[in-house]
Amino acid sequence: MIFNKPYGVLSQFTPEGRWRGLGEFISLKDVYVAGRLDADSEGLLLLTDDGRLQARIADPKHKLVKTYWAQVEGEPAEADLDRLRAGIRLSDFTAQPAQVRRIDEPPGLWLRDPPIRYRAAIPTSWLEIRIAEGKNRQVRRMGAAIGYPVLRLVRAAIGRLSVDGLAPGEWRLMEGNINDLRA
Repeated sequence: MIFNKPYGVLSQFTPEGRWRGLGEFISLKDVYVAGRLDADSEGLLLLTDDGRLQARIADPKHKLVKTYWAQVEGEPAEADLDRLRAGIRLSDFTAQPAQVRRIDEPPGLWLRDPPIRYRAAIPTSWLEIRIAEGKNRQVRRMGAAIGYPVLRLVRAAIGRLSVDGLAPGEWRLMEGNINDLRA
């Protein structure tokens, strides 16, 4: 199944502290998250009842590309983005080269609740970032490493599956295997 995870929801069924859980939105039993999103990130989350498929989706050696929309503080130049395209050293690993481009705010993007902080003197811009990894807070760390903190992060697609047509908190069942996900 695919789920559009809202901001403030954990990639687990039980709530924890101030964060809500998936159980508030999904009543199906025996499905498990395949590739997590942090509570402060939004967008496409895959859940499956197939443990082998779950492991393959989450494993970077299978090169399943994930597409993110990142709203960043400031306006990065192409030279800044080239650092991500080349692969950038983070504190504990070197991120593989990313496909990165500046985009307009994605059309049809829902409002976030709560909205990101607004600062009149500091502009924001949007990036589309495609990576096959997905380490802990990787896209946010990549933005910080080039001097452009990520204010809002939306996973727009995993392979050929996208969040299009799903409002935050909505989910849809699907059939298939990992080969069906490849773009």
